[in-house]
Amino acid sequence: MTDVFKLDFSNLRGDFFGGLTAGIVALPLALAFGAQTALGPMAGLYGAIAIAILAALFGGTPTQVSGPTAPMTVVSSAIIANAIVETGAESVTDALPLILATFFLAGLIEMIFGIIKLGKYIKYIPYPVVSGFMSGIGVIIVITQLFPLLGYNPTNDEALVESRMIHAEEQILEGIIREEEQNGTLKGVMDGEVITATQAAFKAITPEQIREEARKQAKREASGTVGTLKNILRPFQTNGINWLNFLLAIGTIIVIYGFKRITKAVPSSLVALILFTLIAFFFIPAGDIPVIGEVQKGLPPFYFDFFGQFADTSTLMLIFKFAFTLAALGAIDSLLTSVVADNITKTRHDPNQELIGQGIGNMGAAFIAGLPGAGATMRTVINAQSGGKTKISGIVAGVFLLAVLLGLSGIVQFIPNGVLAGILITVGIGIIDYKGFRHLNAVPRGDAAVMLLVLLLTVFVGLLEAVAIGMVLAAMLFMKKSADTVESGASSQTLTDFSHEKPWADEGDLIKRVGDQVYIKHLDGPLFFGFVSSFQGIIQRLPDLQVLVIRLGRVPYIDQSGLYAMEDAILDLQSQGKAVVFTGMNPQIRSMMERINLIPGLVEEKYVFDTFKECRSWLSDRLERGELRKVSDEQVQQPPRVGDNIDEM
Repeated sequence: MTDVFKLDFSNLRGDFFGGLTAGIVALPLALAFGAQTALGPMAGLYGAIAIAILAALFGGTPTQVSGPTAPMTVVSSAIIANAIVETGAESVTDALPLILATFFLAGLIEMIFGIIKLGKYIKYIPYPVVSGFMSGIGVIIVITQLFPLLGYNPTNDEALVESRMIHAEEQILEGIIREEEQNGTLKGVMDGEVITATQAAFKAITPEQIREEARKQAKREASGTVGTLKNILRPFQTNGINWLNFLLAIGTIIVIYGFKRITKAVPSSLVALILFTLIAFFFIPAGDIPVIGEVQKGLPPFYFDFFGQFADTSTLMLIFKFAFTLAALGAIDSLLTSVVADNITKTRHDPNQELIGQGIGNMGAAFIAGLPGAGATMRTVINAQSGGKTKISGIVAGVFLLAVLLGLSGIVQFIPNGVLAGILITVGIGIIDYKGFRHLNAVPRGDAAVMLLVLLLTVFVGLLEAVAIGMVLAAMLFMKKSADTVESGASSQTLTDFSHEKPWADEGDLIKRVGDQVYIKHLDGPLFFGFVSSFQGIIQRLPDLQVLVIRLGRVPYIDQSGLYAMEDAILDLQSQGKAVVFTGMNPQIRSMMERINLIPGLVEEKYVFDTFKECRSWLSDRLERGELRKVSDEQVQQPPRVGDNIDEM
């Protein structure tokens, strides 16, 4: 941590222009990501400022530019919606303490990931899982922006609102009962006075309040991936399409893709944002299209009251569940971007320090009600390509956004929602892994299945569940492939028919000289639990022999299951009067065997050779002296089983 605050000013000009360019790119994205959540567009800008500055200052990737990202926004949006439902809040303001507590804890967990040095394990996430997950995020963004694209507002859909009226009454009644429980006035269901008071409180609710609750429920019902798909025809059935909004959104998409063909010197998303905001402001009457609306001006307010949420045991597990999801996603998202940055700059990032920086950034964003974020790939790449080389560039990006907040926040309210929808749709389309889809027929079927399953789970179930199930399936497939590889290199054949198991070059004519008295078994690959069953089958199919030479030179690793399988095999062979000899084992295998007393407990040191050359010389000497049978006779004198020493592991 001593080097964290050391800033390198040797590339100040490049860092300034790199950070400035990245900040310009971040502006429309931050507003769009914020608008995708109930916190509003300014939450995206607040998060972009805090995370960009703090993550750059404390992080471990010099060119990283951080802020709200598509995956983090999707999860944040779900967290905000669930927090409102779980607390029965009337508005997002009422649920804000729970939301910010979740964001803060996510940053804290992410920082702890870095402190306990989990950053190095990011490389073990298989590509099919990452591909399916990122493509799923892209699909979610595209689907959830269809209604904003069309200008359809479910709260204005009277038929949908009317269908939620009964549920709205139930929700309001539940809220009254919950409030009475919290105040201690609900003594019991048989208390007539309480029932009368509850009825009176419910009767005081006006029809407009019930309708307002029904509008909220209609909005929730038509939100998210599933809600959008279930109600996808409603805009067309209810004449709920705002065509001016639709044209602005389509124009935004066309400019974003088309302007790149003209020049990449200016971010096309920023050009689209400015162009269509001006068109809407000057040529479209106020109220004809949905816009962001009035926003907070000046510096954001600071929040500290959310710490009280951690004292509430009833909500603590809910907070932790969502916070862990955010932290895990933020870690993956940030470190993948760090790898991209390394490839561009030919440097190496510090993954653990990067997680600490990202965690501090997200904790800081929570204090100003900003969206959590991560390392942003596009902004990081643009920063590096524009001359950024040190963490000063990331700080510059955040300071630029702060200057925009202080100087231009009043203009933000006129940005059309359709323009933000168009920007987000291009973001969603951009993060879908088209290369992975193109190669579905070329890659192993297992990898293709994992990718598609993770994609579907991400879209329709949940992000954490998708990654967890994908990791488990990918691990199982890897273990099966590893076991199949070892098994294919360890087939069991007699010495007289050794052409089916090609001898290694250094075995020479030993096979012919030994005949069927000695069997040489090649093992190629890790001896782990996935291979145990096959290994046991190979041992059981061995021919009649006196000595089994197990060559371990190509076995990189053995686990506990493999050790016990080896123990059972040796005991079984020795009970049949057959001896076992090892050659070529590496230090890890030897250490494990010694720690559980397999060596010298079952196989003495004199039967363990570093090289096959030594073993071959020993075999030749025994053959010439006619003492091959003596080897098996010696090993039949059994010591205690190795399991007796298992507590030493």
